[in-house]
Amino acid sequence: MQKRMIQRLTISAMLLAVSVIFGFFKIPISQIAEIRLQFLPVAVEGVLFGPLYGGILGGLSDILCYIVRPTGPFFPGFTLSSVIQGVIYGLLLKKDQSVGRILAAQLLDTFIVSLILTPVWLMLLYGNAFVPLFMSRLLKVIIMFPINSALLIAVIRPSVNLSRTHLA
Repeated sequence: MQKRMIQRLTISAMLLAVSVIFGFFKIPISQIAEIRLQFLPVAVEGVLFGPLYGGILGGLSDILCYIVRPTGPFFPGFTLSSVIQGVIYGLLLKKDQSVGRILAAQLLDTFIVSLILTPVWLMLLYGNAFVPLFMSRLLKVIIMFPINSALLIAVIRPSVNLSRTHLA
């Protein structure tokens, strides 16, 4: 039991560190879309340890990224979005990491976090209207969905196989 807790804590700490490091980088692919990798360690945490741990890692990652490198005002709504992301991946992918489930998790994350919550948070922060924010994010989401889905498939499937080998 003690060994398992130490392994879980160590893996979670490494995933948190990787998530914070990934928070420093973005790869622009157009003026409105960019590849960000910060969600990948959060998704892996959710897959390996479930929705509670995925949510905790998502929230901690958002807070630590802000502390280490703030890019604007701190807003707890974005932290909540990161928590929800980890919970989504944990709920949908803990037991089954098939391509269909990964796509469903990415679709749910995209819809709830990117299309609903992010425009709401931006509306509350800056006073903009919801519909223009939603419409501007819609094109980004259409571009990024296949890219993020491919990244998830490429990362989740091998990480689960690796964890089954080393954490058994």
